[in-house]
Amino acid sequence: MARIETFAFRPERILGRKYQVIKLLGTGWESEVYLVRETATGIERTAKFFFPQRNERNRTAQAYAKKLHKLRHCPVVIQYASQEVMRHEGHDVTFLISEYVEGELLSSFIKRQPGGRLGAFQALHLLHALAKALEPIHRLNEYHGDLHADNIIIQRTGLGFELKLIDVHLWGDTRAQNIQSDIVNLIHVFHEALGGARHYARLPQAIKDILSGLKASLILKKFRSASQLTEYLETLLEWDDPRPSKPRKRKKKRKKKKKARRPRRKKKKRKKKKKRVKKKKKKKQRRGRTKKARRRAKKGRRRK
Repeated sequence: MARIETFAFRPERILGRKYQVIKLLGTGWESEVYLVRETATGIERTAKFFFPQRNERNRTAQAYAKKLHKLRHCPVVIQYASQEVMRHEGHDVTFLISEYVEGELLSSFIKRQPGGRLGAFQALHLLHALAKALEPIHRLNEYHGDLHADNIIIQRTGLGFELKLIDVHLWGDTRAQNIQSDIVNLIHVFHEALGGARHYARLPQAIKDILSGLKASLILKKFRSASQLTEYLETLLEWDDPRPSKPRKRKKKRKKKKKARRPRRKKKKRKKKKKRVKKKKKKKQRRGRTKKARRRAKKGRRRK
């Protein structure tokens, strides 16, 4: 029996006599996610279809369902609804139904901002919202497992951010290590939101202290948990806007240059004046000499 590499469900197709396909939302190594509509109620849901070869004995789908159920009280995680099975190309295909969340991916939100990046103050609020969202997940000794800008949905922005985390992953039983990876990935998302390596040099020192050179060992030494990162950010956000003061420094430099140029111009003007004065003196002296010579010549003629 041939493997299923893609489902390629067309819009308006009815699946399992319950759901109508609207569109494809995303594709991964082990599954495809579609936006579907319940035929009975018209409610929109997300359906995650697992490739049979990646879901032996239904273990992967069951593990995902159990994890989402465990995290049902975490408001940042998409809520799991049910597990369904359908027949497709000779295979039993399991799919999980969960709530559909409207919003914008963080990656596209960042691209829409001026210069394709967030300001330092706004990025700090984003990092605070993400760290706050991870706290209840980590308290349950669970983890997200794949935090990046394409797995974060922005629902509303203002002074703070309202967001949802999608595509929770399973990486085995090394949960302490995976929780630490969540914290490191948070800092990488923060770095990406600030414009990446291209803008790193211009960032204020307070921001660079959080980034810690993007070295996992330094990040985890400073922030051992999401709650510790949250506390650190809450004290930092009490300060004024920590935006870089590079443009102001440039203005000061320009002023200094202008001040430095003015004395030079004055010196040149003084030199020119001195030369003019010397020339005038020489002309007067010449005129004085010619007058004296004429007087002497007149006196000699009179004596004769």
